[in-house]
Amino acid sequence: MALGRAELTLLWRNRTAMYTALLLPVAMVWATRSVIPTSDLKEVGLTRNAQTMSGGIGVILLLVVYYNLVTAYVARREELVLKRLRTGEPSDLEVLAGTALPAAAVALAQCTALIVTGALLLDLPAPRRPELLVAGVLLGILLLAALAALSTVFTRSVEVAQLTTLPLFMVSLVGSGLFVPVGLLPDRVADLCRFLPVTPITDLVRFGWLGGAGAGEILRTLGLAVAWTVLAVFAVRRWFRWEPRR
Repeated sequence: MALGRAELTLLWRNRTAMYTALLLPVAMVWATRSVIPTSDLKEVGLTRNAQTMSGGIGVILLLVVYYNLVTAYVARREELVLKRLRTGEPSDLEVLAGTALPAAAVALAQCTALIVTGALLLDLPAPRRPELLVAGVLLGILLLAALAALSTVFTRSVEVAQLTTLPLFMVSLVGSGLFVPVGLLPDRVADLCRFLPVTPITDLVRFGWLGGAGAGEILRTLGLAVAWTVLAVFAVRRWFRWEPRR
């Protein structure tokens, strides 16, 4: 908690990070809404508002959790903060979790606000399976925090983070159902996109909000999300760098 409070103070003082965490996700959600092909969405039983809100949660998680945490972890590593923290009382997990706490809290607050906005202002139904919606958001935060820590392995500086985070963001935006539902992609492409790390998170959010999924599909999606999370955590334990390599 002490590390989390310190990181929250640094986030508040960093205007660029605050913009990325608070304003950019909202702008991205509404920008994608304006170009979503409404006629095509009817083929998969969705509306523009439903696609915008369910995909918007994934956009929030990518920008608030993934991008912000890559820059935070890299900055603390290059300033030798992580190295000094490891010589003290906190465990490795506590150091990483404390750094991620503000981003996770902001993401939860923004996802909650998005759900309330969708239900009250955009004529969307209340979440039909709230437990799946909560599971999708929480697993998404954990997975993207782990992927952020893993991305620091090949991110040499905070400035380079703008480039190293771009592949996952763009692939997820196009192939994980954040912009266009996976069901509208060509069959072979859709089969591959279903195995992307953010796709099961998007599916869980959509199942939780709109329903329409059977038990087998839900279990498959949950299993894939958990598998990606376990794999990402293992990779972080194996390759995460606690100090810069000059």
